[in-house]
Amino acid sequence: MSGTIEKLTAYRQLEDRGFIYQSTHEQELQDKLASEPQTFYIGFDPTADSLHVGSLIPIVAMMHLQRAGHRPIAVLGGGTAMVGDPSGKTEMRQMLTREDIDLNGVGIRRQLERFLKLDSEQGFLINNADWLEKLSYIDFLRDVGCHFSVNRMLTAESYRQRLETGLSFIEFNYMLLQAYDFYILNHDYQCSIQMGGQDQWGNIVAGVDLIRRMGGKEAYGITFPLLTTTSGEKFGKTAAGAVWLDEQRTSIYDFYQFWRNCEDGETGRLLRLFTFLPLEEISELEQLKDQAINRVKEILAFEVTSLVHGQQKAAEAYRTAMRQFGSADPDNQVKTSSAITSINPSKSSVSLPQSAVTKQELEMGITLVELFVKTELCSSRGQARRLLQQGGGYCNDNRVTEDRKITQSNFNDGQIMLRAGKKRYHRIVLQ
Repeated sequence: MSGTIEKLTAYRQLEDRGFIYQSTHEQELQDKLASEPQTFYIGFDPTADSLHVGSLIPIVAMMHLQRAGHRPIAVLGGGTAMVGDPSGKTEMRQMLTREDIDLNGVGIRRQLERFLKLDSEQGFLINNADWLEKLSYIDFLRDVGCHFSVNRMLTAESYRQRLETGLSFIEFNYMLLQAYDFYILNHDYQCSIQMGGQDQWGNIVAGVDLIRRMGGKEAYGITFPLLTTTSGEKFGKTAAGAVWLDEQRTSIYDFYQFWRNCEDGETGRLLRLFTFLPLEEISELEQLKDQAINRVKEILAFEVTSLVHGQQKAAEAYRTAMRQFGSADPDNQVKTSSAITSINPSKSSVSLPQSAVTKQELEMGITLVELFVKTELCSSRGQARRLLQQGGGYCNDNRVTEDRKITQSNFNDGQIMLRAGKKRYHRIVLQ
């Protein structure tokens, strides 16, 4: 599909894939995206040295638009991170030092450059500290603050929620700063569209209004849905915490398994949002049932891991999972355009240690702690108990926090997979 054709369907592409929660001037925005290349931006506050899987929604949306010929601006919030965004938070964010913010920004810049072309022609990254730190507070209040109604600001969802638990004055300024970012980008770089999570709606609309009041121009906003799982949990959160894009924070195998273990009913939605597989193919994949749905999850996990860490590392994670649990579709009967079908599991360099347990041993009684010692994942029963108590012990990829007797029902296809920490595995085979 040519860039011209894709550009004509850019808004519809985002809409059909589930990216659009809300937008301003919807028809005008569709017409602008269809008529000529537009410059748009999304902000990323460097509150950590890595982004997490929730950040993939805006990143993939930017990739779709850039591929359609539009120009992204990734704004690193070096200035706004000094204040802290109250959106989506029940309490004030921890205040970061300038040194921490700068260091975090290096990590985030490196990650964004994996996904987007951030040169001056096709897109770029800019730090809002470049203009925010130069502001005179009195001049800012007179020139910008005069356009904001406190009554209207308090109607924003992010502020209304925080009023119940306490909203600091420094956080109250955040909306003005983000709106001013949009104004600067519109004035200096002809940026007419801001995008962000649905909790950013109030901030985005404030920027649209400020551009109209101070610059006499029209600007537009799009928000993305904040995802939760079908069980109501925040997407991207696990018992171990957030799932990060940095492999030093979340191992590539754990990243792969996060997607592989999604709930059955989520596969279609996640494939639309986080992969570039054709929509027609996704519609067919999400209709599959029984064992075939596990193949869909393998495809999802492989595609997202490829996007974030590269196809070679995704293939290795897939091979490792197949050596542990087998393939859900060893004969490639599920039709897909994913490169997962070309991977030969026999070429894996991963060799998992293996031990055997007899049925007689089970009948005599053997516990999980004893298995951790038997497999040398732990050197003693005491160490194994501490491992479980501290949340570092896993059985069949499920965290176990206390000792228990092992029975034949714990075996899946004649095997149990033990894990100590993030990277140490051992397979137990029933004989």
